[in-house]
Amino acid sequence: MADKRHRNSIKALGPSAGPETALTGAKRAEQAILTLARIIGRQIAREQFDRHIALERRVRRKRSTGEEV
Repeated sequence: MADKRHRNSIKALGPSAGPETALTGAKRAEQAILTLARIIGRQIAREQFDRHIALERRVRRKRSTGEEV
């Protein structure tokens, strides 16, 4: 079992009242937004690529069977 001394020695820090906190928070939010936008953009590109490849395969299959495109 954990020692009670260690459990009671952890202190929570309150919010800092300095102006750099707001700037840091804004920077962190901006970084998070850019990261999320990058992830979404990659997903959209991946889906477009998959649709493009699927269309090419259908066209190739139709051409090999002699059907009209």
